Amino acid sequence: MYRTSVNSTNITSIGYEAQTATLEVEFTSGDVYQYFNVPEYLYQQFLNASSHGQFLNDHIRYSYRYQKV
Repeated sequence: MYRTSVNSTNITSIGYEAQTATLEVEFTSGDVYQYFNVPEYLYQQFLNASSHGQFLNDHIRYSYRYQKV
């Protein structure tokens, strides 16, 4: 999955696969997580957020099923 680099202290890049509604987040630690059934509008908001880490915690991390890849 293609990921876009972001300016964040904790997140390196963010990607999204529209066909499966899968959001992929690469952290500065090197860990990569996929979040499932995430609406595309939420991905767009995440990508444009002023604080990516805060947005992830507030809107995605505890609301969507995920797995470490």
